[in-house]
Amino acid sequence: MTMTQNHPVVAGPSPSRPAKDRRWLTLCVLALTQLVVVLDGTIVNIALPQAQAELALTDGQRQWVVTAYALAFGALLLLGGRIADYWGRKRTYLVGMIGFGIASAFGGIAQNGIELIIARGLQGAFAAMLAPAALALLTVTFPHGKDRNTAFAVFGVIAGAGAAVGMLLGGVLTEFADWRWCLLVNVIFVIVGFIGGVLLVRESKAGGENTYDIWGAVTVTLGLGALVYGFSLAETGWATLGTIGFLSLGVVLLALFVWLETRVAQPLLPLRVVLDRVRGGAFLIQAIVGTVMIGATLYLALHLQIVLGMSPLQAGLGSLPMTLAIMATAPVATRMLRIIGPRPLMITGPIIAAAGLLYLAALTADGNYFVQILPALLVLGVGMACIFVPVQNLALSGVEPHDAGAASATANASMQIGGSIGLSVFTALYVSASESSLSADPGAQLEALTAGYSVVFFAAAVVMVVAAVVALVFIRGSKEELAPTEGAAAVHLG
Repeated sequence: MTMTQNHPVVAGPSPSRPAKDRRWLTLCVLALTQLVVVLDGTIVNIALPQAQAELALTDGQRQWVVTAYALAFGALLLLGGRIADYWGRKRTYLVGMIGFGIASAFGGIAQNGIELIIARGLQGAFAAMLAPAALALLTVTFPHGKDRNTAFAVFGVIAGAGAAVGMLLGGVLTEFADWRWCLLVNVIFVIVGFIGGVLLVRESKAGGENTYDIWGAVTVTLGLGALVYGFSLAETGWATLGTIGFLSLGVVLLALFVWLETRVAQPLLPLRVVLDRVRGGAFLIQAIVGTVMIGATLYLALHLQIVLGMSPLQAGLGSLPMTLAIMATAPVATRMLRIIGPRPLMITGPIIAAAGLLYLAALTADGNYFVQILPALLVLGVGMACIFVPVQNLALSGVEPHDAGAASATANASMQIGGSIGLSVFTALYVSASESSLSADPGAQLEALTAGYSVVFFAAAVVMVVAAVVALVFIRGSKEELAPTEGAAAVHLG
């Protein structure tokens, strides 16, 4: 893409206009991809009560229907990013699309809990090819300038709204069709995305001699898997042998992974990608946001249906205000990004979101949706929009083209692994709080559930405050350095 595409034309048709139009059509296809992989993290949330009843899922299996997707997605993203870089981003994107569609169809016809969990894991594995390829393609399609900021703002808002859109779509499909359509609907998205990818997306890949870091892939995948599984065991106790053992194994394997990455010529994750202060801070913030958008939204769906007695459609509509707030705030945040730069948004956004979550933590079993839930979702949506608009751009700013896939994978992996760990930790907190409440008053079951949900939302508020602190410490530099103008490169000071 040349600089001439952004030069104004005084008269006559511009030869660069078709190429520029093609870029925005490409953005539409890649944004659809991002929507699919993000909403699939939550689309089954609304459907889980029906799926649990039909397939006789245990509560543990219910959690793993969500966790299997996020874990496979996050653990394999780095490998998927390198496959995209070396094998070809368009090729990886198309193969990921096909595999995602097949896995979704398998999940839609699952006959028991094990099959459903396997299907969700396969969805996550193919999403791990699809997502970094799409984000890397966006990076090379919009390499700099105002158009890049706009494209990444669109992409970031869709990533943020996707979780809430998933809950709404899940409610509609569960109410009017069947919970299975929460998986089968992906086949339609896949067909549209595949055709658009074939017609509009141009191939790109890293140049030079490329080899795969097999041992890096093995250690990071097993390490992340052990870490998330260890957190999932914490609901039975933090001091148990299984919890301590798997958490320790995860830490050791991830430490080994970091050591290996300093020793190989073609690392799975070049440490220069994450050691940059601004990018590293953006990755951390995405992980924290993932705990809320993936972990906490599950308990919102359960509260709306189990405690407030909403139907799947009503619960889906009940989550919609957060999406509307994100969409309404995004254009304002995009304009503010150009005026004040990303740092103020990255600091204030988490604080606003934390305020919404604190309000949500005050819910009661006999509370009214319009009083206790709606205001919180609106505030939460405003805060999230302030984060989503700049965070994807910051996570990929200044990345060398050769590392685009790895950086894109890290950005996605941060959110998914954060969501997996967040869901596991929130589940442990929920179980502890609800059991304590129930033991105090065995007849107050709905109150016990609400006590658990309240603790989850309070914990989510705390981690959002941590995100604000991370932004304050790591996202440093002038507006021009953090959001470069046309033709300029990001200059990071870390």
